[in-house]
Amino acid sequence: MATRSAIILAAAMVFEEHGYGGTSIAAVATHAGVTKGALYFHFAAKEDLAAAVIGEQHAIASAEGARVRALGRSALETMILICRGFALQLIEHSVMRAGVRLTFEASAFGHDVHQPYLDWTSRFGEFARTAIQDGDLRPDLDADAFARLLVGAYTGVQMVSNILTGRSDVLDRLGDLWEMLLPGVVARDLQDDVPRFVALFREGLPH
Repeated sequence: MATRSAIILAAAMVFEEHGYGGTSIAAVATHAGVTKGALYFHFAAKEDLAAAVIGEQHAIASAEGARVRALGRSALETMILICRGFALQLIEHSVMRAGVRLTFEASAFGHDVHQPYLDWTSRFGEFARTAIQDGDLRPDLDADAFARLLVGAYTGVQMVSNILTGRSDVLDRLGDLWEMLLPGVVARDLQDDVPRFVALFREGLPH
């Protein structure tokens, strides 16, 4: 298991830098410090390696989501904190960055990448419905449409940040997204709390 995990991490680093087309099994084996035979013991082909990196990315993101949910914050705050956690993971973890890159190159190796996006859209839709019931979001808000917009906008903003700055400004740009988005969806009597919600994304919970 340790060897398999080391290979996935090495593959993520190589995929992140070179993309699917520019990555070879030999390069991953060298980076992982294993023989090609040892690598093939765990992964039969390069597409299996790529799928494993995407799967690990989704697992890391799901674990972060579970950690935030366990904090017991409101549904709206939970959504904001999960999005912050994902942004930090993109900055800190090569597996997350490689998984995102591979997701957009998946047509090169025939991997279906719909499910993670469907999963997160469904989860954010559930959070939005709860936030509506809590009185934090507008009562007339379409929770599923909001979830689709949030997942799509988040994905696009982090992609543009990667292209322009290598994601060095991703927290700032996603903070801008929340600052623009929240006034249109937060309940009328909570409009004065919008700066607090934006600060929650930009700064996180106080230590």
